[in-house]
Amino acid sequence: MTNRRLVPVLAATCAVAVGNLYFPQAVGPLIAAGLHVSPDAAATVVTATQVGYTAGIVLLVPLGDRLPHRPYLLTLLSLSGLALLAAGCAPTLPLLLAASTLIGLTTIGAQIVGILAATLVPAGRRGAMTGALLSGSTGGMLLARAFSGTLGERFGWRTPYLVAAALVLLLVLGLGRALPASAPASTRERYAALLAEPLRLLRTEPRLRRSCLYQATAFAGFSAVWTCLAFLLAGPAYGLGAEAVGLLALVGAATMVCTPVAGRLVDRHGPDPVSLVCLVGVLASAVLLVPGALGGPSGLAALAVGTLLLDVAMQCGMVANQVRVRHSPPRPTAGSGAPT
Repeated sequence: MTNRRLVPVLAATCAVAVGNLYFPQAVGPLIAAGLHVSPDAAATVVTATQVGYTAGIVLLVPLGDRLPHRPYLLTLLSLSGLALLAAGCAPTLPLLLAASTLIGLTTIGAQIVGILAATLVPAGRRGAMTGALLSGSTGGMLLARAFSGTLGERFGWRTPYLVAAALVLLLVLGLGRALPASAPASTRERYAALLAEPLRLLRTEPRLRRSCLYQATAFAGFSAVWTCLAFLLAGPAYGLGAEAVGLLALVGAATMVCTPVAGRLVDRHGPDPVSLVCLVGVLASAVLLVPGALGGPSGLAALAVGTLLLDVAMQCGMVANQVRVRHSPPRPTAGSGAPT
């Protein structure tokens, strides 16, 4: 398969992987009712998934430089599929939390895909490639929330987990045939050295620190809004079901169009102007979301516009931040003759 034809395959992989992080946001109230726990307790399922995801970023993503990409990606996706299956069969909240943590821990396929994709395109097209992959990730996020709400409302909260498990395991079979043979590992550094490298980079690379700060700020607001949204819509202000969260998520489908555009803008103008516009967009979305807590048609309209703007700003900002990091020039060393 040519590199160009691999792009939609890799984008679909990102969609499935990222979708597993976000569909629990739509079924929180159903989990609370099904396991007979409080809404606050059910919300910890989303938190456990994100905690596991953070641990995966810190502990497992660095191995992408140490291990061949193809078998590593297939292994992670296989483990993620098994964790989803365990979550769908969990009889109690503690077991569901444990499985959710494992889902997050192994759902780092999109990051490994990003490393793999960077080797398939020239430097001048990496912004567009990043935008394409993030468009797939965004599509997975939106569709996962939409369909999980519908499936959960009609067939119970376990169904989205079981369907997701089947999709991931089928994806493993497809990728096993489509992906090219892995290149040799780019480093033979010991695991401890790989874990320490991000800390060294944070200390020495100001562009990386800036990108991390920008994205952490945007993602914190994004996560807070979407974790609480299902409970707000199911509460007394609106009295809607899980399907409403899915329908509201589909409003953000415009993000799939915006992320490739953001990638081209970054290639043309650089990441800093795009980051600035996106941070302003996150702040503006907060203003729009405030009246959404009041309920009624006007409140629902405010939620739709505010979440759309938040989704677009967060995802387009991610394009800019990733390209800034990947295109950072090497820092000059002493005696190199480079200007300081």
